Amino acid sequence: MSIKAVLFDMDGVLIDSEAIILEAAIIGLKQFGVNAVPEDFTPFVGAGETKYLGGPAEKYGVSFVPEMKTVVYAIYADLLKEHPDAVYDGVFDTVNYVKSKFKAAVCSAADLTKVEHNLRAIGVTPDFFNALVTGSDVTRQKPFPDIFLKGAESLGVEASECVVIEDSLNGIRAAKAAGAVSVAVTTSFSREVLEKEVSPDYIIDDIKEFPALLEKIG
Repeated sequence: MSIKAVLFDMDGVLIDSEAIILEAAIIGLKQFGVNAVPEDFTPFVGAGETKYLGGPAEKYGVSFVPEMKTVVYAIYADLLKEHPDAVYDGVFDTVNYVKSKFKAAVCSAADLTKVEHNLRAIGVTPDFFNALVTGSDVTRQKPFPDIFLKGAESLGVEASECVVIEDSLNGIRAAKAAGAVSVAVTTSFSREVLEKEVSPDYIIDDIKEFPALLEKIG
């Protein structure tokens, strides 16, 4: 197999943001009369913030409005500053290794605002990667393959020549639908759940394992 590119999901792969965005979402939605609980958000992990916020809101009879994201992102940015350890250990070395061997893109279902907050926390600028695709760049979000197809196109390669690293069930479904090699990291879902629900091609427990796996794959 000839691998030419790596497509990174962001949240749960490069940065441990799931608990932070969950806290921000619960706090922010209260301003719109939504008293959501953590499990309300689980089905929408990896599907973009419109669904992540809109799904729980609609469960409580409140329609999604764009202002929800504005409020939640502002809270998220403040919370992120309180968690400098949110970036996974080994991330910077891993992405540098990948860039030395392959083309690399971030393909995150989150909006650009949140992605920029995360990149700032990691210590890089958006142009650090060869391409950056966000939820704002595609119409259909994960589990549809559009974001990874767009990422591959942005890098000038076929999706089948890409390795996608993801943490969410929706993200792995999207990677498989795109025809890419799917790698799941067990930061958001257990190995057992990943195997049962989406059967990724490979599963790792730590981002630091990714370079050695790439050598094996490619």
